[in-house]
Amino acid sequence: MELDIFKRKPGIETQIDEFLNRISEAGLIFKGAIVDYLKGDLETFEQKRDRLHETERQGDVLRRELELMLYTKTLIPESRGDVLELIENMDTLLDHYKGAMWRIDIEQPQICDEFHEDFKELVEYGVEAVESTVCACRAFFRNIDTASTHMDKVIYWEKKSDVVSTRIQRAIFRHEDLRLSHKRHLRDFVRSMEKIADEAEDVIDRLSIYIIKRAL
Repeated sequence: MELDIFKRKPGIETQIDEFLNRISEAGLIFKGAIVDYLKGDLETFEQKRDRLHETERQGDVLRRELELMLYTKTLIPESRGDVLELIENMDTLLDHYKGAMWRIDIEQPQICDEFHEDFKELVEYGVEAVESTVCACRAFFRNIDTASTHMDKVIYWEKKSDVVSTRIQRAIFRHEDLRLSHKRHLRDFVRSMEKIADEAEDVIDRLSIYIIKRAL
């Protein structure tokens, strides 16, 4: 089942696709940048930081254009509000990628070698959760009957993220050679990475409400 507004205004669907593409692109850039940072390749990390900043800027431009199109061209006002809210919710995921990247760039956390694989795993699960959220949003607009499958994947990746986050934090605070200030700094970064999957789950919680409204 497809939203009526897209049958009448196909340009909006194309614009939403472009916006969601920017979120997927940001996830790939972010994941690669974390790997570069852990390897100590700060030059490549900074290049990806700049690419992510540009991707986020493009996403903001697309979001504003979409908001204008939905306010001025949409023929179904009752659908417009949900679409606007969904786009704004998705934009928070793009913002979080950028914010986490800049935080690493500014604070330069010293992540012990023994935590590298766990950090990469945590980031992987967060990016997978966001990508599944992107797929759920696409399904909402194109084939709503398949949205639940992608939403279930978001919940799966968020739970995996929770498990890894707890494991890393426990290992950090049981590490005898780290100062308490260092432990707290690393804990804050773990929580920042974990929040990516948490926010993806928040988005699909709202998406489930939009789907219920569509069914009424």
